[in-house]
Amino acid sequence: MNALKNKNVKIAVTVLLSIALLYWGIEYLKGVNIFTPANFYYAKFESVDGLVEAAPVTVNGFKVGQIREIQYNFDENNVIVMLSMNKQMKIPVGSQVSIQSNITGAATLELQLSKNSTFLKVGDEIRGVNPPGLMDNVTDNVMPTVASILPKVDSIMTSLNTLLGSPHLAASVARLDAITAELAQSSRQLTMMMNSLNKSVPTVMTNVNGITSNLGDASGNINQFTTSLNKIPLDSTVNSLNKTVANLEQLSNQLNSPNSSLGLLLNDKSLYYDADHAITSLDSLLMDIKRNPKRYINIKVF
Repeated sequence: MNALKNKNVKIAVTVLLSIALLYWGIEYLKGVNIFTPANFYYAKFESVDGLVEAAPVTVNGFKVGQIREIQYNFDENNVIVMLSMNKQMKIPVGSQVSIQSNITGAATLELQLSKNSTFLKVGDEIRGVNPPGLMDNVTDNVMPTVASILPKVDSIMTSLNTLLGSPHLAASVARLDAITAELAQSSRQLTMMMNSLNKSVPTVMTNVNGITSNLGDASGNINQFTTSLNKIPLDSTVNSLNKTVANLEQLSNQLNSPNSSLGLLLNDKSLYYDADHAITSLDSLLMDIKRNPKRYINIKVF
């Protein structure tokens, strides 16, 4: 009988341990560590889309707790969320918690702390805030903008239809086609010209090399001429030239001076007239000698 009781006790203890381990394992898989001390608070929300148990509670992006349980309050038609917060986390009065959804659709709770110096007690309610949904943002922000844009879009479409039906647009398109064809022809001509230029470049470069060689030879000749010019006694040549210029100036002064012999010869008018009269008389004498040679030449025959 005692052996049977001991056996039943062992079975009961084993079952209890199994249940405890199973509970701990389930809570651990949920992200809840039952051996870690925590303070519990709760918050009420109108909607908890995407929010699940064990979702983190963060402050400034840092995890300070997690959701322990989510229940529906049939009396007030809202959702009660139980929060398991770190023992060291003190929540000021007036703080609020809001649902934040990420791009994957998963939701977390973001705790916004107030500046109040009084703190909530364990088990108190934290004010829950439901952020506006995507459709709410569309309805409140996007739709008024779209409504204001629609008349402008209608006016633009009317103007666009008028433009498309205009014969001037067709004429412009035709001119654009002609311009495109001319550009294509110009491009082909440019390509042919570039090909011809590429063929002429070697000859041009050869001529350029020849010109460069000739310039080198000319430079050598110029250097040789410069060397020869440096050897000429320029100082003595310039001195001789200066003396010659001085002599010419002295001769010019003598010719212009009425006191010199050359000046008198050139400037005395009476001498000019006498010389002219003498030449005239000599010419008359020669003419008379030609006409009457016997008058001046006497020939006697013995």
